[in-house]
Amino acid sequence: MTDAKLEIQMLHDRVMVRVSQDDGERRSSGGIVIPATAQMAKRLHWGEVCGIGNHVRAVSVGDQVLFNPEEQYEFEVQGKAYLVMRERDLHAVATDHTEHGTGLYL
Repeated sequence: MTDAKLEIQMLHDRVMVRVSQDDGERRSSGGIVIPATAQMAKRLHWGEVCGIGNHVRAVSVGDQVLFNPEEQYEFEVQGKAYLVMRERDLHAVATDHTEHGTGLYL
């Protein structure tokens, strides 16, 4: 078998998200350092959409999406971690091509 590179194409309503690597310590708005080991409520994470299936309607490749990382399937390609999920598992989309939104910006 040769070492041919294969293109990944997502199917149906699946979304491929690149996981952000900023899971370390954070700072509060008041400047207090919060260590990564601090117990907090469940946190949603932001990630970048890297691929979409042909039935995905609300997001595009390159959008930032908000999701719960504990309920998703993780896989690795060339040493980088990705998640695969259904479009309905996304909680929010941050994009520059939307017609309506919350009025908040990343």
